[in-house]
Amino acid sequence: MIIAVLLLFNPAPALAGELSLRELIDEALRNNPDILMSDARVSAAEYRIPQAESLPDPMFMFGYENDGTRDIYTFGDEMAADSRWMFSVSQMFPFPGKLSLKSEMSSRNAEGMKASSASLRLKTIARVKELYYDLFLAYKNTGLLQEMTGLFSRVEDAALARYSTGMAQQQEVLMAQTEKYMLLETGEMLTQKVQSIEAMLNSVTGRDVNAPLGMPSEPPFTAYNHDMDELIRAAHENSPEIKAGRKMIEEAETRVEMARKDYYPDLTVNAGYSAKGPDLPDMWSLTTSINIPLFYKTKQRQAVLEARSSMSEARYGLEAAELMIASAVKENYSMLKTSERLMDLYKNGLAPRVHQDFESALSGYVTGKAEAITVITRLKALIDYELSYWRQFAEREKTIARLEALTTIEAQR
Repeated sequence: MIIAVLLLFNPAPALAGELSLRELIDEALRNNPDILMSDARVSAAEYRIPQAESLPDPMFMFGYENDGTRDIYTFGDEMAADSRWMFSVSQMFPFPGKLSLKSEMSSRNAEGMKASSASLRLKTIARVKELYYDLFLAYKNTGLLQEMTGLFSRVEDAALARYSTGMAQQQEVLMAQTEKYMLLETGEMLTQKVQSIEAMLNSVTGRDVNAPLGMPSEPPFTAYNHDMDELIRAAHENSPEIKAGRKMIEEAETRVEMARKDYYPDLTVNAGYSAKGPDLPDMWSLTTSINIPLFYKTKQRQAVLEARSSMSEARYGLEAAELMIASAVKENYSMLKTSERLMDLYKNGLAPRVHQDFESALSGYVTGKAEAITVITRLKALIDYELSYWRQFAEREKTIARLEALTTIEAQR
């Protein structure tokens, strides 16, 4: 006799060679294109730090000044004393504090990108887990439907036996067969779903879309004993998204200070040398120049206002991120508890009783004490509850994966 409830709540141990969640996560962290792109972006931001704290390139000038226009080249001519070759080097020195502020801005930007990259890694891990549990559920449902098809075959056999003795109409046989074939149709749909999930999982892990994947191993029940307030506090303290938002605020504050520094002029030092020919003394020069922020009302002042607005934007963005993450934690925590209650209801309440009702109805149908519709109704209810149990199991695991990404608190597996 096929005892579906035992199969439901006492699954067989995982076999060797089955798809490993840990290996999938490691592969995704190594090969996911979005993660690789994010890492490259972080590297580019780090390379900008030494550039920001470096002085502008010095300028070298050389040229020739001719005395008069009658002759093209009069250098060394006693009558053209002002003809000369000229050479100069100039270096611009930003106002003190500007370079350090530029370096600090670049550092804050790189740190924010690192936090964003860490957030992407957590989201990628959660995505792999979600797809893994979806794939597990599809395979599990396929197996359960195969078992249920066997139970419908028992109903069909009973209907055929009664029909052959004249105790039942042919309609009852057709009813049982129709329900069995509908399960086969659902099985084909699950096969297509498996292929779709495998394609998405291959995409997340950086594999070819047609790369083969094995059957997921049976995941254990994950212990996650944390209350909602603890999870929200952990999210606000550890979430890479919030850390990235804080770094954006720090960068914006530094940008405000940098905009204020632009009120002060930069200094350019120029050293020159002029060669005037063999019979004339050479010349040298040393000059300095500064830029005058004459149009500060339309330039520097507006830059300060722009930087302040960007800082306000970053602060509001951080507040929005904190509210969004707290809301996401609360929503997922509620889903987690709901799944746990439903799993307990299906496991310890509905499924065992419905299975008993089915066996009783089937026995009654064989002896002529129950109708075929009663047996089929009980069996369909049993199928629904068993499928619902594993659906809630998968949803609970997916919810935990999302909470881990939000709070960085890992569950005990």
